[in-house]
Amino acid sequence: MVREFYNWHFRLIVIFVFSFQFVSAQQNLQLSGKVVDDMGKELAGATVSIKGTNKQVSTDESGNYVLEGISAGALIVEASYVGHASSEQRIQLKATQTLNFTLSSNAAEIGEVVVIGYGSVERKHVTGAVSNVQSKDFQKGAITSPDQLIQGKVSGVSITSNGGAPGAGSTIRVRGGASLSASNNPLIVVDGNPLSGEGISGSANPLSLINPNDIESMTVLKDANATAIYGSRASNGVILITTKTGKMGRPKLNLSTVNSLSTIANQVEVLTADEVRSFVNERGTAAQKGLLGTANTDWQDLIYHNAITTDNNISLSGGVKNMPYRVSIGYLEQAGILKTDMLRRGTAGVNLSPRFFDNHLKLDINFKGTMTNQEFANTGAIGSAIVFDPTQNVYDANSPYGGYFEWQEGAVPNTLSPRNPVSLLDNYSNRAGANRSIGNAQLDYSFHFLPELHANINVGYDIASGKGATSIPDFAASNFGNKGLFQRYRGKQNNTFIEGYLNYVKDIESINSNINVTAGYGYYDNKETNYNFSSYNAHGDVITTPVYADNVPQNRLLSYYGRLIYSFADRYILSGTIRADGSSKFNPDGRWGIFPSAAFTWRIKGENFLKDNNSISDLKLRVSYGETGNKDGITNYGYIPVYYYSTNEAQYQIGDQFYHVYSPIAYDKTLRWESTATTNIGLDYGFWGGRIYGSIDAYQKKTKDLLATTEISVGTNYSNQLLTNVGNMENRGIEGSINIQAIKSENFNWDLGFNMTVNESKITNLTLNDNPGYQLAAGWITGGTGNVIQYHTVGSAPFQYYVYKQVYDQQGNPLEGVYEDLNGDGAVTPADRYYYQKPAPDYFMGFTTSINYKRLTLNTVLRASFGNYVYDNISSNFGVSRNILNPSRFINNATTDIFNTNFNNNQYYSDYYISNASFLRMDNLGLVYNVGNLDKEGTVTMTVNANVQNVFTVSKYKGVDPELFNGIDYTLYPRPRVYSLGLNFGF
Repeated sequence: MVREFYNWHFRLIVIFVFSFQFVSAQQNLQLSGKVVDDMGKELAGATVSIKGTNKQVSTDESGNYVLEGISAGALIVEASYVGHASSEQRIQLKATQTLNFTLSSNAAEIGEVVVIGYGSVERKHVTGAVSNVQSKDFQKGAITSPDQLIQGKVSGVSITSNGGAPGAGSTIRVRGGASLSASNNPLIVVDGNPLSGEGISGSANPLSLINPNDIESMTVLKDANATAIYGSRASNGVILITTKTGKMGRPKLNLSTVNSLSTIANQVEVLTADEVRSFVNERGTAAQKGLLGTANTDWQDLIYHNAITTDNNISLSGGVKNMPYRVSIGYLEQAGILKTDMLRRGTAGVNLSPRFFDNHLKLDINFKGTMTNQEFANTGAIGSAIVFDPTQNVYDANSPYGGYFEWQEGAVPNTLSPRNPVSLLDNYSNRAGANRSIGNAQLDYSFHFLPELHANINVGYDIASGKGATSIPDFAASNFGNKGLFQRYRGKQNNTFIEGYLNYVKDIESINSNINVTAGYGYYDNKETNYNFSSYNAHGDVITTPVYADNVPQNRLLSYYGRLIYSFADRYILSGTIRADGSSKFNPDGRWGIFPSAAFTWRIKGENFLKDNNSISDLKLRVSYGETGNKDGITNYGYIPVYYYSTNEAQYQIGDQFYHVYSPIAYDKTLRWESTATTNIGLDYGFWGGRIYGSIDAYQKKTKDLLATTEISVGTNYSNQLLTNVGNMENRGIEGSINIQAIKSENFNWDLGFNMTVNESKITNLTLNDNPGYQLAAGWITGGTGNVIQYHTVGSAPFQYYVYKQVYDQQGNPLEGVYEDLNGDGAVTPADRYYYQKPAPDYFMGFTTSINYKRLTLNTVLRASFGNYVYDNISSNFGVSRNILNPSRFINNATTDIFNTNFNNNQYYSDYYISNASFLRMDNLGLVYNVGNLDKEGTVTMTVNANVQNVFTVSKYKGVDPELFNGIDYTLYPRPRVYSLGLNFGF
């Protein structure tokens, strides 16, 4: 019996061991394979996952993947890659096996995951107007600011450069903006971190403190359904920036360098020295003729030069165990075409994405740091170079102004004459440094007992500091009376936030449905510190003394938000969002704003009558409505009485004693949210497997309670001007895009993209005044005193020009001071001015194309704008004879427009100076050669690219540049033409 017992026990042990090994084998199976595109090219970084589990892995540089520790049974395995259609395979896994995937490069990106704010969805389930641009489609060349990457790439988005200075920013408008005096800038979010739109001391453009080379994609949310989740900050659209991250696999090192030469593309046309001499000799007095010099000086040539830019970046990415990482550093040195202008920028970025507990816990850590040193040129030299007498030499041996020629009266500079442009540059120093750090840590936890439920916490900051000093020597004519100048400036920003939300996504197979629910909370604290310093002359004597050493304005925002996306049969999608925002900028009784939205999407392609249609690859109808708010651009304390302490120069004398006084600032205790309601209907389409794809959207935006500064009756407040809610405005338009893969083969590919936007803006109400002709001043010009050329008024577009109608002679020449009597009262008075044209275009377009033959790629970007008009303030101010024949003992130059008008005196309000500034511009022309592998192992790759920016502009406008956002052309820092050569190495 003992032997039988041991035999039986031994059999049990053997059975148990074999059973355990069998079960273990069943639970430790392996799935491996390769992911390629439809041309057979390996896709590195593609994601392979088992649906319904947390098991996923990224492919290596050869497109290979390995999934381990898989249990046997029925599985759905999915492979996905950005810009390609996802692919699913259902398998019955019994043993370790190989499973390969081929992903079609479906340009319609139906399977692409799109970031929509507080989560993401597949593109096929997007209900709002959303556009996404990947890094491969970015503008190329010497790019110093992220906004330049998508210029001309997105319908409904206008990006206008603010000039050619190093690091200069752009004016970004999504569907025309929605405000008069509050901010019209879109909210920009970097890796879930909402950025402050405030300026930073020592930096010309706060957005330029983000390195464009670190950006992977930019997504633009345009309609209210897409933006309402951001509530009070989203009336003007949202731009989501996603930076590059690491992928699991061996470490990858990337080195890139772009070196550029910037040249002046265009100059203001002015009279030559000989033309000035001829003009003065023909029309001037003997005294004026005696002021002429013998030189032939081109002042614009002297202040501009060819400038060098170098942009160098290095990044290391990969994955260690369960932690993908990417680390990058960059250095940019950009000289301006205006002499003495220079920007130096160092950047660093860190992205860590560790995963824990079998991917149930995800942590994303993002850090971006920037340090800049900038030398700001004196841009006043641009205007002086237009008008300074070209018959004079730059230098004068007898000059008391550092050896530079200056017009003078006795022993002091003539206060009415311009200053020597070269002196303005050489005798001026404005050096500044700015630092910015943006960072956040985002934790996402999928509950083990309910993996469909995620808890997400996002904590971040955006801090910046800048300081600098301006100095002018005592001998410089520009500050001669004060014996020079030394003035410091400094400022800090400290913006922090915390957001937390729950997200539940569940497939309900019994009713063929999917639900995606999000509910969250946000707290945002924005604080500035502005330092005030005494100013001194060059000898150290105090010129002015501040009352306070600093001030610390601050505002806070508290938010609650929610979103529901319901999908039935993968064809009918309903979504709704709501956000409640409370801002400290408003009275406690009206502090909260509620911003809802709703949308419906019908995936027509999923219907039976189209499901098997091979010609139509995508067809989707979207309808949405939503409301958003706006508080940016208004003061922190505009709803309460505020008093300021008078400066030392504004004290009151009582007896022998001088006293500071407190002066009140106008306020509006009923100040309330500016809100915008948007209705959108859109159609997404695709044909022949995505060879042709695009979208068409029609929208209407209605803004109420417009915030604007308006004049009020004297005595009704502490000032005759007040920022308050004044009326309503409407925007409506149509935008569309089409992308075509014209040729697609193994060795030759040709892609084209075109987008177009038609937009109309109109002010529909100004409630403060019942007068139907009531105006709000909007645009001031240079010349004279307080001349306003642009106004807001009911029934017209914002910023319309308000001018006289010019009368011309039989030869078509304008008659000086002769205008039409439009109201027929027999006299030309200010009542005869009329509204004429506007700076915003009626429609604008973007065109891109890329032609690839084997390893060589040619690409270009063109933009066009039609119906935009510019007021030529340079000619209206300088294009008259009295500008040359000045009675105050100096000679000026003039623009060549003087030969067209023969005006003696300035005619600032003539519609002659309103010019059609429609244009066609080639932004970019590039050639890329992929050298390929430099070693036998294929571990070192190289790419060479050559690029030209601002290639040409075709326009009827005779000024330097027709593309001006505010529509008033005056001493714009010209955009350069840039030639670039770049190298990129991968290891």
